[in-house]
Amino acid sequence: MNKKIRVTILDDHQNIIDGYVFRLSANPQIEVVATISFGELLEPTLAGHPTDVLLLDVNVPTSAENPNSYPILHAIPRLLEIHTSLGILVISMYAERGLIRAVMDAGASGYILKDDQNTARDLGSVVMSVAGGGIYFSQKAHQLYTNHLSKESELTVRQLEALSLCAAYPNNTTAEFAKMMSVSNSTVRNLLSAAYLKLDVNNRAAAIAKAHQLGMITPNPPLSPA
Repeated sequence: MNKKIRVTILDDHQNIIDGYVFRLSANPQIEVVATISFGELLEPTLAGHPTDVLLLDVNVPTSAENPNSYPILHAIPRLLEIHTSLGILVISMYAERGLIRAVMDAGASGYILKDDQNTARDLGSVVMSVAGGGIYFSQKAHQLYTNHLSKESELTVRQLEALSLCAAYPNNTTAEFAKMMSVSNSTVRNLLSAAYLKLDVNNRAAAIAKAHQLGMITPNPPLSPA
């Protein structure tokens, strides 16, 4: 039996948590391992409940004693350094370009708007895609985010380097690529996410295929004749 994708949910509204759990429970390949309502519970919860995908509300109180918003822009890079294979899906009611860009730059794997009913209905598939290294945006969030990107612009040298390594070592982890490139795990995630967006794809395999097709990275050598 394949290992289930483990999900932790951080949201300060129980009815929203219940909705996510209901949607995800319909997929037998997904298991919700923890739900919490305060930001300061996040690190100890992840330490005690190994997680593949974190659903992270952008605006939750820090603790029961501290109602101020938990600093997710500080937390996301830290969590990704500790949990190198973690995918983080930020969920928010705020359709703000600056915020979307900030959480993606911090290393998140996607941005979902709470009023996006299509994504809510297909949440299990979205979680599975992110667990596999993909990215996901609600349509409106994607439009806002890509407004500051030029799809026609060339990939940066570092983005191409990351894709080249992915093509050469398809089974390597983000942590292994980070070590090879002498950068942090979150930097590798950011490089790949930006490359996906510029190539208009959602995952590593599609990005490699399109980069090969466009001649951006060295193609695989032809198979030798038998």
